Amino acid sequence: MRYYGEEALGLVETVGMVPALEAADKMLKAADVELVSYENVGSTLVTIMVKGDVAAVRSSVEAGAAAAAAVGKLTARNVMPRPIGGVGDIVSVHDIDA
Repeated sequence: MRYYGEEALGLVETVGMVPALEAADKMLKAADVELVSYENVGSTLVTIMVKGDVAAVRSSVEAGAAAAAAVGKLTARNVMPRPIGGVGDIVSVHDIDA
């Protein structure tokens, strides 16, 4: 899903794929958000990115962070309410639809 910067962006970063997948599952079930992409950062760090309206993304990130922490290690979480459009070029490198 290409991200253009028009909606809020939510990120959850974990150590390992298992907590990342758990976070992604909970994030998508918790609120009306869309999965943008994932990034395997290296050193086993994985970031899950979702987009939607600010309240939905906030709720989604909180649910994903709690889920990741319950089964593994959560390293970071962030909600960007209105990032500039250039952020879309960065987060869409591993576009899930590509």
